[in-house]
Order: sequence, then structure tokens, then C-alpha cells
Amino acid sequence: MSSNPVAETVASLMPRAKAELTELVAFKSVADFDQFPKSESEGAANWIADALRAEGFTDVELLDTPDGTQSVYGYLPGPEGARTVLLYAHYDVQPPLDEAAWSTPPFELTERDGRWYGRGAADCKGGVIMHLLALRALKANGGVPVHVKVIAEGSEEMGTGGLERYAEQHPELLAADTIVIGDAGNFRVGLPTVTTTLRGMTMLNVQVDTLEGNLHSGQFGGAAPDALAALVRVLDSLRAEDGSTTVDGLAPTSPWDGLQYDEEQFRKDAKVLDGVGLIGSGTVADRIWARPAVTVLGIDCPPVVGATPSVQASARAKVSLRVPPGVDAVEATKLLQAHLETHTPWGARVRTEQVGQGQAFSAETASPAYTAMAEAMTVAYPGQQMQYAGQGGSIPLCNTLASLYPEAEILLIGLSEPEAQIHAVDESVSPEELERLSVAEALFLLNYAAG
Repeated sequence: MSSNPVAETVASLMPRAKAELTELVAFKSVADFDQFPKSESEGAANWIADALRAEGFTDVELLDTPDGTQSVYGYLPGPEGARTVLLYAHYDVQPPLDEAAWSTPPFELTERDGRWYGRGAADCKGGVIMHLLALRALKANGGVPVHVKVIAEGSEEMGTGGLERYAEQHPELLAADTIVIGDAGNFRVGLPTVTTTLRGMTMLNVQVDTLEGNLHSGQFGGAAPDALAALVRVLDSLRAEDGSTTVDGLAPTSPWDGLQYDEEQFRKDAKVLDGVGLIGSGTVADRIWARPAVTVLGIDCPPVVGATPSVQASARAKVSLRVPPGVDAVEATKLLQAHLETHTPWGARVRTEQVGQGQAFSAETASPAYTAMAEAMTVAYPGQQMQYAGQGGSIPLCNTLASLYPEAEILLIGLSEPEAQIHAVDESVSPEELERLSVAEALFLLNYAAG
């Protein structure tokens, strides 16, 4: 890689990249303003706006999105007649969870064992730095050959959809020939990967009521219908004996035909306890990328400590269903609601409330942008070929952009490989991945412009 001038430039910029990521990670930019001051998010947004201005971006704006947060937009004009590429990342981060559980403070970038630790280091403040590195490398080697738009979102982790709504209201703003979403990750460190599918999702609250009030379990138990027992039974109906998801009417989907996920590696990545089996059937890739998956996210019922001998009158749960490409999330929501209502036993009263939804995404991989990225990644990662992987999670903005700009090609890359432990304590980024992916993005823009 070192013989390439772009790669040499990126390598020389890495100390600056570390210093900048340190500054960006220091902002406690969690977009939940009940927990963290709004000024922290505004500080991160202003940092990015200043960085774009320093790189010669015109039209740098802080966009006030409908959910009360800000996204940062900038435009860097390229040569006349060039294509336009939109580079996406987000600067908001997940809450740090238990700060005491972190080995080093979550909002202080700390180097150890060859990785940089801090909340947002990989997801997705590192993505902001990746875009800056790629553009600086091109400016130092003949200039940026395309028109570039950058959008840095301020509430991606909250799922409140501010940027999606803003984009729908201002459809010309983010229009581009190709969109690079810097919020995914390699399948593992050193294996260049483009994420080509994302599962969609739906989230429901389900409430079961059986009695006007709780009853003494000695006096009434055995005949009085127990709402918690009814809820347990209806939740259990969402899984087959082997643990695979079963929602009435939700048809099985076609198997995953890209990169496969070794079962032992998955057990290791997921930290499955010894002797505990995986659930479902088919390949691991089928299960996490190409099939629906139900998860019970929470249950409202009496805690064990302080529980009384009572038959419960009501109980509630939050259920999420991840849906693969080819399954309409709206239709899946209806099927899940109908399933919960049908499988509630003993005539118990059941109510469902939809609390979240996003469509699945599938990229068109036989396109010029994918060819340009495959060539770039082969140079940035010598001896490796670009791999296609799925992702079990959802990025609703992808669907918004795909529907607004049906002609645009969308590529998902990023720094969130398994060792990054995004959303968990001790999140970290591999500086080698940051360096190589910045090189890949720069070379991609050169290849794409030349194509």
C-alpha cells in the first residue's frame, strides 16, 4: 500500500486524525437531552462545521431537523461536469451505559493494545474523520475529482428520524449520483467489506389484561386468569422449538448467498456461554441477515425483589421484529399484531401499540460505484478482495435516500467491525482500519470519477 501516493498522504495524516478524533470524542453528544446537555451535541456539530469550512467547503450549514437536533451539511464543488457523491456519518453517540465499567473514561480517546478507545470512536465519529482523511489525501494529490456533499447526522442513535424528515422536506439538498454511508463496518479487521443489505424493523408494545386488580394467589390462583402467564405464553408463540422466529403469515425468505459467517466465529463474537446452543436453523448468515428475527426487549411485571403472592391483573412487553429485504415492514407489523392477538390465551384482553418502524434495504451491487469501490479496496487492503455482507441492524435513512433518489447508488462501509464493540462499554476503533478505509474511500472517488 505504501507505494501509492494517496496511501502515503493518509499515513502522514494519522497523528492529526488521532488528535481530531480525541477532540470529537470529548463531546458528550448523546441526542437524549434529558440525559446529556444539548450544548454537547451543538459543540460537536460546530466542530464538524468548522472542519468542513477549513477544507474549503462552501454552503456549510447547521440544519435544524424536526426532532430538535442538528445535522451538519457542507458542499465542496468539484470540476465542471463531475459526478456528485454524498458522504454520510453521524456525530451523535449511544449513552456510555455504566461509566464505571469502562476501562478508561468513555469520552476520553485512549490508546491501548493498538486500538483507540472511546464512545463514538467507531460509531460514528471515526466515520467523520474517515471522510476528512479521504478528502485531504485527494487535495494533496491533484484535487477532489467529484462534487462532494457531506452530511453528519445528529440523532441517528435515537431513531427519531429528524434527518429523514428534513430530507423529505428538502429533497434537492442531498441529491447525489452515489451515496457512501460511513456507518457500517468490515466483517472482521483487515477484510474489506461493503454492507449490501440491512434488515428493517418494527417495534410493538403489547399489553395483556385479565382482571380488574391483582388477587391473592392462594385464594384465587388456579382458576383466576393470570395476565403475566398469558403474556409469557403469547411471547413464547413467536418462536419454534429450535428458537427460530414464527409469525403467522410471515413467509420464509431466500437464503443468504454472500459472505458466510462461521458458526464458531459467531459464538466467539457474540460471547455465547459454553454449552449454550445457537437458535434457529440454516446458516448463521441466513439467520442474522436474511430472515426475520423477533426479540423481547422488555417486560413490565413485578420485580423479584418485593414481589407479593399475587395473580397479576395485567402485564406488558416491548417486542421488536427485524425484517429482511423483500419483506414490507408495514405488512410485517400487521402480521405481528395479528399473531399476538390470535395467540393470546383464555380470551384475555390484548392491545398492541406500534412504537417504531423502518424498511429493509438492499443495494444494487452490479453498478459502476461497486466496481470502483472493489478496485479501491483491493489496493487499500493488499491481497484481499471486497466482500459483500449483510447487517442485521437498520439504518432507516438508507431507505429514505433510496426512495428520494432511486437512481443513486448506495454503498455502506465503516469502522464498526466486531472488535469495535459499538453500543457496548469499551467501544474502540482500529487505527489501521481508519487508515485503510480512508485510503479506500479516496481511491474510490478517483476510480468513480474516471469511470
